[in-house]
Amino acid sequence: MSDGATLIDGKAFAARLVQRVAAAAARLSADHGVQPGLAVVIVGEDPASQVYVRSKGERTVEAGMYSETHRLPATATQAELLALIDRLNADPALHGILVQLPLPAQIDADAVLAAIDPDKDVDGFHVVNAGRLAVGLPGLVPCTPLGCLMLLKDQLGDLSGLNAVVVGRSNIVGKPMAQLLLGESCTVTIAHSRTRDLPALCRTADILVAAVGRPEMIRGDWIRPGATVIDVGINRVPSRDPEKAAQGKTRLVGDVAFDEAAAVAGRITPVPGGVGPMTIACLLANTYAAACRAAGVEPEKLDA
Repeated sequence: MSDGATLIDGKAFAARLVQRVAAAAARLSADHGVQPGLAVVIVGEDPASQVYVRSKGERTVEAGMYSETHRLPATATQAELLALIDRLNADPALHGILVQLPLPAQIDADAVLAAIDPDKDVDGFHVVNAGRLAVGLPGLVPCTPLGCLMLLKDQLGDLSGLNAVVVGRSNIVGKPMAQLLLGESCTVTIAHSRTRDLPALCRTADILVAAVGRPEMIRGDWIRPGATVIDVGINRVPSRDPEKAAQGKTRLVGDVAFDEAAAVAGRITPVPGGVGPMTIACLLANTYAAACRAAGVEPEKLDA
């Protein structure tokens, strides 16, 4: 890495954010008698999902919030899951509901996400929250892009007028990321697999957000010198050590070829330790905000 490139430590920022959320949640409980509550629902036995769900539950409790985990078998029907969501929607002790994806093939994920009360949709995936974001109204914002924006503002301050390129157009990251950057008065381009001359477009970016799900797709010569690179990708690839690779050992990489990009960029997030930790921290921040809304209280500013 060149001397000029700054590593953006998402893990450290996330730890500070969780501390602020916990303090704010404690004040909400003390002053208004409301303890933020989060319910996480998992269907089936996907190992990665099990790890995520356990981590979310632990972090929720650590932040002084009430936590519930609901586990349904992989054979659960859509009707059973929707009935559970109805019960959680009606429970005043719960301010956030998160259904862990992916879901088994027999369940329509869109129908499930649409059934969650938008004011308890701490993932920010409901079309009502997508609409609120699009028109600039307050709402619950998807956790990963919200975390990316916090890191960018922490590093760069005012983002007004900067050229931002978002590579990826998913409803979970790409589109809401673009809306958030637009809300900060950036000039925003959404790029994707069919973009003509993607490398040249990336080189126009003051801020480059990579969210395509392809290991190390974005190369160092795609980066404008001094640009800020936010790598959302989390991909498992074979270990660099041939012997370990032969044993099935893997390593985590992002969507950006890190070593190449870090030699050119001004600032860059690593994988792991960059965007990933921000996602759960922002989930807790969203749960706190949802609890404030339910109590009719203005939430404290947490990203300062």
